[in-house]
Amino acid sequence: MISFNYETDFSLDNTDQFSEWISKAISEEKCREGDVNYIFCSDDYLLKLNVDFLDHDTLTDIISFDYSVGKELHGDIYISVDRVKENASDFRVSFSDEISRVMIHGVLHYCGYKDKSEVDKRIMRLKEDYYLSKRK
Repeated sequence: MISFNYETDFSLDNTDQFSEWISKAISEEKCREGDVNYIFCSDDYLLKLNVDFLDHDTLTDIISFDYSVGKELHGDIYISVDRVKENASDFRVSFSDEISRVMIHGVLHYCGYKDKSEVDKRIMRLKEDYYLSKRK
């Protein structure tokens, strides 16, 4: 089950459409949907998690905690709405496109994709683009 939670004033429109889109991506990646929680929050909220749990004192747009068991996906995906807004402006894309990219990025990590090396980053970006094209 995909759920959406809010630690900020933001709320996602069309949650049913987002759930269906994410569920289809999970299925296409040959994984099973477990409990995937999206938590939308502020920069300050996510920075505290980054410091407390990852020992990183930097702003980020997403932190995902993966509790998957094999191919059954479970986890908490924290997204800074502040970061997404700023990144959308910096990258000259719509907020809707950027929030969708970040949301699918978190699930793709659970499906086994990485983004530490340049090769992995390219593969991740191609997968993001692929699933973004299916959302429109």
